Amino acid sequence: MTEQTVTGGPGSPRFLGRLRERAELRSDVERAGLDTLAGRPAARGRVLLIAGRPGTGRTALAEEFTTELLDVGDYPDGVLRARLTDPGGVPVPVERAARDLLDGLGVAAPAGADQDELTEILRDTLDERRAVLLLDDVASAEQLAELIPDSRHCLVLAVARGPLTGVPDVRPCALGGLDRLSAVRLIETGAGDVRVTVDPGAADTLAESCGYLPAALVLAAGWLAAHPEATVLEAVHRMAAADEDPDQDPGEHAGEADAADRTAPDAEDTEDAERAPARPDTADEPLRRAFRMAHRDLPAPAARMYRLLALAPGGIVDAHTAAALAGCPVTTARSALAVFAAAGLLRPVPGPGGADARYAVPGCLDPLLWALLHRRERPSEILLARARMLERTVRLLRACHAVTEPHGTPAREWLAGLPGSLRFESRPAAGAWLAARRAPLLAAAHLAVSDGQLDTLARRLVAALSRALIAHRGAEGAAPELYRLHELVLGVAERQGLARERAAAHLNLGDIDARTGRLPEALERYRAALEAARSERDQADPLAVGRALESIAGTYAELGDWRRAADWYGRAVGLAQSRADVPSQARLHGRIGAALTYTGQWDEALRAWRAAAAAHRRTGDRRAHARSVAEAARVQEYAGRPAESLRTGEEALRLAERTGDRRLQAALRMRLADCADRLGLAPLSDTHRAAADRLLAHLRPPAAPKGESSGTTEGHTYETQMEPPQD
Repeated sequence: MTEQTVTGGPGSPRFLGRLRERAELRSDVERAGLDTLAGRPAARGRVLLIAGRPGTGRTALAEEFTTELLDVGDYPDGVLRARLTDPGGVPVPVERAARDLLDGLGVAAPAGADQDELTEILRDTLDERRAVLLLDDVASAEQLAELIPDSRHCLVLAVARGPLTGVPDVRPCALGGLDRLSAVRLIETGAGDVRVTVDPGAADTLAESCGYLPAALVLAAGWLAAHPEATVLEAVHRMAAADEDPDQDPGEHAGEADAADRTAPDAEDTEDAERAPARPDTADEPLRRAFRMAHRDLPAPAARMYRLLALAPGGIVDAHTAAALAGCPVTTARSALAVFAAAGLLRPVPGPGGADARYAVPGCLDPLLWALLHRRERPSEILLARARMLERTVRLLRACHAVTEPHGTPAREWLAGLPGSLRFESRPAAGAWLAARRAPLLAAAHLAVSDGQLDTLARRLVAALSRALIAHRGAEGAAPELYRLHELVLGVAERQGLARERAAAHLNLGDIDARTGRLPEALERYRAALEAARSERDQADPLAVGRALESIAGTYAELGDWRRAADWYGRAVGLAQSRADVPSQARLHGRIGAALTYTGQWDEALRAWRAAAAAHRRTGDRRAHARSVAEAARVQEYAGRPAESLRTGEEALRLAERTGDRRLQAALRMRLADCADRLGLAPLSDTHRAAADRLLAHLRPPAAPKGESSGTTEGHTYETQMEPPQD
């Protein structure tokens, strides 16, 4: 536990107590493991476990010990942190934890990769590192075992409630309360040395009332700091009175056990809970008393705001989030958060936070706060607060995206009309805000989707977050987050029976799978998109159906299955013809021609390229028309018909000359020269080569100084095959 947690004052925080535990941890680091004692090299990194109930300061001890290890210099690659239990008691999936650790290492994890792939990448990355992995709130031994690196040069420092018997050779360090002297010194950080010196007996009694638990002591010290006129004995009486607090009911004792259920209970569930309350755990009673004392001391509006902070996505709250939840001005929320932090009800979150500081509800208080929220607030009020928060988040994300648009655009005009608290000064400021709040924003999207009562708002939030991520990081850089967001959209679409949204989500997921090389998965996604798009029958969106057909064909082409690729492109052509979509027909005929060329079906490929040329002629695209005719000449050449290829190539050259594309003309003349050579027409070949050289002379950069190479090889390696358009 640190003094800064209580006082928030200047200066570096000072850790109190835990001398025995810290010495024990240092000894465990130096002690030989079971593999070493058996004469075998260590198979994986060493694991130390700090085990204790919430409120014992287990995370603070882990952070302090990590700092000691880094100061010594044994782990030059620093510390990687991950929390393995979400606010509410829900275990974090190993896939997400591994991705967070890879982000800390600066390694871009593949979008859509599964747990096994990500943990393998993590182990490979850590193989040459000397780092400390601080894994907080470990939920199970299986969860921890998946993240232990194979490198024996890494140290895993796990924090959990109890022993993890499924992890071999784990070194546990059990935590209880603080020693009496450290507990009194912690009270002194809020009460001041004068009040403690005047009544040391009361300080001892208060420490005992807090069960020597650091979290309870912090709350008591925070109360004393907020009441400089009160004596320590008054704090003792307040703690005792908290036992008879009218706020107390069996649901609070059940809060920790039920923390995993984060939906508002209906009336029937509430009645059942009242009829059969959970048995309270007496070991946690000091913390509950201190929490009730701190909460009861808050003014009614502040107390309501604090209860609503349980709804903050990812457990992270700033002034905007608090203001939206409580429905108050941002300045009021900012002041209230500072008061909560001074009282020990919130802890500051380090790291870049932009203009507003960020806070988190201490994990030991989270179940108590949730129980209090559902007892004091009606479900409709909780839903309304969540809707306000998500709406504010959507506006911030829209502003984050709008600042990247050029001046004078509608987005910029909309941004100018926002209040100053919702605007970003510059694109870098918006990007920094987005990066710092990436995890809470993703948690907000997940919360909105899983809630099921705000699906329209959830879709708006996901869309706004996707646009902001793409604007600041690009589609490739934001692919991992976009993959998760598209999965959330898919969940909403399936729940509401929205066929078009379901098809779009599958298409987007398939595109990311294809870009990352997971072609079988992409093919499955595209087939699901086609099924969803066709499920509307007469109301089916032809664009979505055509996009799915073309994507399936393109995936088969990437897999080298050219016959199936040509077949699926043919189905897409049929749809384009039914819609009289000539540009799509031209593009698809060209892709069919390319696929059939790979299979050696020359006549079919020639027909496809001629159909592509005819379609391009209808659209008026002269350059594409010329290239399609050139591809037809290429097919004739492959088919062993050089005379026909020469005539078709000359037709393509005449078309290219009308476009003024010298590069295309040069490439065609080089091909015609080769074809003339095969026919024994040397003069014609020389003529075409000379003309090609003259055309390329206009394209080459100025001659390099003597002794230097221009480095150009244009003309001989030019390909006339059409490039696939960007989807």
